[in-house]
Amino acid sequence: MASLEVLLTALGWSTLINLGMLTLSAALLAFWGEAIGRLHQKWFLLEKRELQQAYFRYLANYKLLVLVFNLVPYLALRLALR
Repeated sequence: MASLEVLLTALGWSTLINLGMLTLSAALLAFWGEAIGRLHQKWFLLEKRELQQAYFRYLANYKLLVLVFNLVPYLALRLALR
């Protein structure tokens, strides 16, 4: 049972860290999106519209991965160990 509790703790911390990274990424794009966008446009030779779509896909995919691989297993284990 101790190994399940260790896994539960690891999933909990992983969820918190990843949600923090997602929040930070979204905040950076919200507050400094223009400056970041200009830099990325130069680096990757993308149009502004393409870059905005890439940012949206990045945030959506990251959120989905955090939910599927961190939060859902954490909640399932939490419910199973009740």
